[in-house]
Amino acid sequence: MKRLLMISLIFVIAILSACTPSENPGTPQVEPTSGLPTPAVRVTSAPDPDSALQVFFEAWQAADYAAMYAMTTPQSQQTISEEDFVKRYRDAMNEMAFKELSYAVRSTTRNTTDAQVTVGVTYISNVIGEFQRDLVFGVVLENGGWKINWDDGLILPELRGGNTLSMDFESLPRGNIYDRSGNVIVDQAEAVAMYVVPGQLNPDQEGTLLYEISNLTGQPQEVIRNRYAFAGADWYVTMGEASLEEINKRYGVLAGLSGLYMVDYTSRFYYDNGIGSQTVGYVSAIPAEQLDTYLRAGYARNALVGASGIEKWAESYLSGKSGGTLYVVAPTGSILSYLGKTTPEAPSSVHLTLDRNLQTQTEQALGDFVGAIVVMERDTGRVLAMASSPDFDSNLFNSQNPNSANGLGDVTTSEDSPLVNRATQGQYPLGSVFKIITMAAALESGTYTPENEYECGYEYTEYGGPTLYDWTWERYQTELRETGEGTTRPSGTLTLSEGLMRSCNPWFYHIGYDLYRQGRVNAVADMARGFGLGSLTGIDVIPELPGLIVNPPVPSGEVEAVNQAIGQGELQVTPLQVATFIAAVGNGGTLYRPQLVEKVVDANGVETTIFKPEARGTLPIKPETLKAIQDAMRSVIANPRGTASHRFRNVTIPVYAKTGTAQTGGGLPHSWFAGYTDVPDGSLPDISIAVIVENKGEGSEYAAPIFRRVLEIYYVGRPQALYWWEANIGIPRTPTPIGGIPTEENDN
Repeated sequence: MKRLLMISLIFVIAILSACTPSENPGTPQVEPTSGLPTPAVRVTSAPDPDSALQVFFEAWQAADYAAMYAMTTPQSQQTISEEDFVKRYRDAMNEMAFKELSYAVRSTTRNTTDAQVTVGVTYISNVIGEFQRDLVFGVVLENGGWKINWDDGLILPELRGGNTLSMDFESLPRGNIYDRSGNVIVDQAEAVAMYVVPGQLNPDQEGTLLYEISNLTGQPQEVIRNRYAFAGADWYVTMGEASLEEINKRYGVLAGLSGLYMVDYTSRFYYDNGIGSQTVGYVSAIPAEQLDTYLRAGYARNALVGASGIEKWAESYLSGKSGGTLYVVAPTGSILSYLGKTTPEAPSSVHLTLDRNLQTQTEQALGDFVGAIVVMERDTGRVLAMASSPDFDSNLFNSQNPNSANGLGDVTTSEDSPLVNRATQGQYPLGSVFKIITMAAALESGTYTPENEYECGYEYTEYGGPTLYDWTWERYQTELRETGEGTTRPSGTLTLSEGLMRSCNPWFYHIGYDLYRQGRVNAVADMARGFGLGSLTGIDVIPELPGLIVNPPVPSGEVEAVNQAIGQGELQVTPLQVATFIAAVGNGGTLYRPQLVEKVVDANGVETTIFKPEARGTLPIKPETLKAIQDAMRSVIANPRGTASHRFRNVTIPVYAKTGTAQTGGGLPHSWFAGYTDVPDGSLPDISIAVIVENKGEGSEYAAPIFRRVLEIYYVGRPQALYWWEANIGIPRTPTPIGGIPTEENDN
């Protein structure tokens, strides 16, 4: 045996020896090649499932539900379509009043191709606040990325199996809106909607019907009658709304009027059919395209929200905060549990700078004319009245109002655009009121003084273009057409101050041309900008437009320059801008930001926000220039030759003003009148007023009488004279507040 083992060992050694390389130097040796690269070995790691879930939650926070769906497995997508997936999340988040979420990964168990991740999620609701849940995600590695095995328990564990959420809201009435003195403009009230069926009206009762409805709604009787005069016999014609309290006072009379119907409802109520309707605004149902936004903000589906004006601006104050209980509901409709509950928070009230009586009577002063009026405190910028005509019944936008169905369409489809606030959004040529600014540019140029003279004739030809005319020529031509004899003569030689008093077009054509020829091309336009034109006033709480001020072109801009000098051409202003710069002229040169809101008061009566007058600039003129303009504006009223003196006879309130007649390119011109008061030691703050009447005629004929009426309402509390178009003779003489001199209006 030992012999056999030895033989085997010798045999192995022999084989190994045969395999060993020879040490013979003559035998070639193969050397390793250094030129070949060393193989690189890379290990590709699977992505982190936690990072994938981070992307999922970021998409959730951004409400990008389609991106979330794309991160689910094909097997999950076979159980729910993208459309249903998106709807499931949207409905849950809306019902929850979802604000935001936060999350933290609690644990991760990972295998080669799948993982399980537990995430702690904090949901934050705009109604019930915070609550937490743990979500367990099963994820699968597919094509180098993690996909989620989704079911609806990953929205909220309680929703697994098709359960849904339902918020039972608890809300308080919307906050009130008051005027500067605490008089209510809008509140929650028991109201009555009134309508008539024309075929059932008793002609013998028409006078009583018109009188009663006019007193209840604040509408003129002729406006009320026109609503049903041409309607079908069986039509339902809205008459307006009144508070139940006011209806009850007259119920005995109203109940006996044939064809008049009254329906009670309780909701947001706008007194006098909407005082300052474009300014105060209205509430309406949530627009369909904004429903998701409001639901997530914590509003009930049937909530009324601020849709325009102050109602919209003050939404966060007036709406308060809803309370509610968030329930989990089974597919059968039964309540399974609730996730949280809160009580509502009371809203605040908003107090405006408007004076309710002045606002209401200012709207009545404008009547059926199309136009606007702005009244503001001269020395603070507080807006006391802002009227835009035609206006509308703010109550009609409330679907809870029985009149809404029949009356709202007339408002929204009207060709007169009653929803536009002409005081802030109406952009018009200013006409001769703009001459105040041109006079300022002339005096500030250093080449003119108030005593410079110019011959004011019928025509102006100096600039080399088509012949331009003075208003006296146009008046002369009208007289010829109407009576066969023209009596109006040109103004003759006038100083610059007298040129403003007489509103002489040739004088200001000359200034525009002369400044342009001197190389002061933008002098008038820049002065207009310095007076606040061509830019927003900064009123902020309601929409406004900036108007338009354009530099005359260079060269060959003479036509534009002369037209701009009298407020025509490519020039647009808003009545609010005019009232603002007129106030600045009167107060010594300070341009105030127009102010509409006085304060916000919470449910406990605490003034949480108080708004103060804010100066936003000064007129870019010297004191002596300002004084010259003021004196010229006073002469428009006080001098017998002033263009508005005949409209202010026997008025002892010191008024400084300017007439304006703005051509529109077709039809009658716009009628402008703007001015301010300067009452020594007056008990009331001085005011500025801007009036425009669209397409009606000369400023002295229409806007000036309306200005006077607003003046009387402010200082006396009511009109003191009829308009000339209301009556020409037999006007009762009534005292004015200052000096006791009787007031009358007999001019035509």
